[in-house]
Formats: sequence, structure tokens, C-alpha cells
Amino acid sequence: MTRIAIVGGTGPEGRGLAMRLAMAGHEVVIGSRDAGRAADAASGLLEGRDTLPITGAANADAVSEADVVLLAVPFEGLRPTAEALRQALAGRLVVSIVAPVEFADGQMRALTVPEGSAGELTRDLLPESRVAAAFQNMSARDLLRADHPLEGDVAVTADDESARRETMALAEAMPSLRAVDAGPLSNSRYVEELTALLVNLNRIHKAHSTIRFLGL
Repeated sequence: MTRIAIVGGTGPEGRGLAMRLAMAGHEVVIGSRDAGRAADAASGLLEGRDTLPITGAANADAVSEADVVLLAVPFEGLRPTAEALRQALAGRLVVSIVAPVEFADGQMRALTVPEGSAGELTRDLLPESRVAAAFQNMSARDLLRADHPLEGDVAVTADDESARRETMALAEAMPSLRAVDAGPLSNSRYVEELTALLVNLNRIHKAHSTIRFLGL
């Protein structure tokens, strides 16, 4: 059993991943700047599923004994969060699920990141961690529907091959998902930008589309 901390995990995607990873047999700690809010998020997921190994804690406590840390904070919170936890995250596998996007004029659009992507920014902010990026395109709504089978591919990028492989294994622990080796972190910008396209497609077609790579 892998112990996974989800920093900033009280949002819909963080909670959805917490539930799905716990259902896959991992021990999950939801992290937040507010320990009480984290505990409430964990309790909410346990309603009707009280055997799932999910707890809540302040971010620093959540990562203190974690094997893997998922960063689920909004893009604007990525830098201060990573800087605050840099020492605690040294030597750990850190997975950015951050997609730098914003709503403007009724459309979702991808933000320009000077470092290239949120994944690359995470790597630069955490030089002593093994950094990967994944899960940016997953629907929070689908993740939170425990009785709904997940579909699609999860593109995983990392400069460190072991970090990429370990993150792919996490993705494939969730039934019906396929992890795809998407190469180095420089490719994460394209994965992150797909999030804006998916949101806009779903708004236009009133759908819940996902990503699948054919021919692989």
C-alpha cells in the first residue's frame, strides 16, 4: 500500500482522486492549509464508504510520511505552496496535476507559463524532488461518482524515468484507465492546455468528454 498525500486536496479533483486512489488500495491523506477543512473533506468522502483509508491533515503533516505527493492546488497557489513545502518534499515523488487555466469571455483558456508549464515550474521549484505531471485532464465530476467507471488515457510526463513509471502505475491502479508515457516534462504544457479544450468542448456539446490516444 502506497501512502499518498494530496496537497490542496479539498477541491473537487483532489477529492475525486483521493477517493479513487483509496478505492484502488492506497492510503490517502487529504492536505489543506486548514487541517479542519481537510478533515471535513475526508469525512465527506467516507459517507457510505467508511472503510476507505482516507484521512485529512494540514499540508505539512500530510506530506510528512507520504511516499507520493500530488499537488492539486490552483495554479496561482503552486509557487507559494511548493516553496513552503520544499524541504519536506525533498527526495519524494511529487506529481503536479495543475492545469494553468482561467475563464475569460465565457471561455476557458490556457495561461502562458514562463517556465513552459506547471509541471516544469514544479520541477524548478522542487529541485530535490522527483517530479512528474499527470491527471490534468480528468473530470472531477466523473472522479467523484464512485459507481461510474472511469474511461480514457492519462498522459504522464517526467524527466526522471522512474518518476514517470511510478506515476503511470498509480494511474493504472484505477480500473479502466490507461497510462501513456508522454515523455519529458517539456511535453506537459500540451497536456495542460488540453484541459481548456476539454472544458470548452463539454460546454458546447453539454458532454463529459475525455482523452484517448488511438494507435498506441
